[in-house]
Amino acid sequence: MTRIFSGVKPTGHLTLGNYLGAVRQWVAAEQKPDEALFCVVDLHALTVEHDPARVRRLSRQAATLLLAAGLTAEKCTLFVQSHVDEHARLAYLLECTASDGELRRMVQYKEKAAKAQASGEGVRLSLLTYPVLMAADILAYRTDEVPVGEDQRQHVELTRDLAVRFNQRYGHTFTVPKATHPVVAARVMDLQEPTSKMGKSGDAGPGVVFMLDEPEAVRKKVMRAVTDSGDGGVVYDRDARPGVANLLDVLAACTGGEPAVLADGYTGYGALKRDVADAVVELLRPVRARHAELAADPGAVEAVLRAGAGRARALARPVVDEAYRAIGLLEP
Repeated sequence: MTRIFSGVKPTGHLTLGNYLGAVRQWVAAEQKPDEALFCVVDLHALTVEHDPARVRRLSRQAATLLLAAGLTAEKCTLFVQSHVDEHARLAYLLECTASDGELRRMVQYKEKAAKAQASGEGVRLSLLTYPVLMAADILAYRTDEVPVGEDQRQHVELTRDLAVRFNQRYGHTFTVPKATHPVVAARVMDLQEPTSKMGKSGDAGPGVVFMLDEPEAVRKKVMRAVTDSGDGGVVYDRDARPGVANLLDVLAACTGGEPAVLADGYTGYGALKRDVADAVVELLRPVRARHAELAADPGAVEAVLRAGAGRARALARPVVDEAYRAIGLLEP
């Protein structure tokens, strides 16, 4: 049996990029005869300046959207990270396994630390160590596969390194996981800045399509998407034509086509944008409708999260207890 684990951070409203790059893949993984765990990783949201009430609100919204997108309590374990103490327990052991140098080489740390410094904010220590907590999220469940977006590949590689190192030093304890990625739209780019990822932290960005955007808002954002200068027509070329390539990636992910093949069907950007807008609106329509139903009954969502935390705790505790013994700590 293959065990799958992945998580989403409640630092902003979930985007089309989150849906195409991760969430939809999770729903597909849930349908397999495997064991799947999906987590709202709220502790990761504390690595930067944040509003506590907003973190709680976005955590609840993220869980509700995951259920609206198709995850079910019957086929997977859905829970909130901070509800399972084993994540934090294991993170410290992995901090004792990781090195300062390999954490400082993480691309996301460099980018976010630079951003925090530029805005006059201090850089929290947790921003440096957060990849270790992510490794604990994964290793606590002896995870085999981690379905994530392309931007998380480096963190999964660190997780693999820490698992191997711990196993070699203290005896075999953890499964060494691998990352899995969707074929297309693994990394959806900002519609206004097609060389940058469509991130959920920029809540007002005109280039970011959110899963709960109204249809007209979706259409407006897509129709205003940046394309590329030149008279070369609609061509799929990620390097030379990133704006058009991003639109074709989104269309392919929504319709199941191939980006390069789809490009051959267009002679102008206008028709391409209209088709992308229509495809995105139809893709998100049932998710928005189901979210409205679930949001009207928050008690049902909370019950799913409580049950999920109980199942997750039962899986993680024996693994973390074994790691404590292996590293040399006395049993209580």
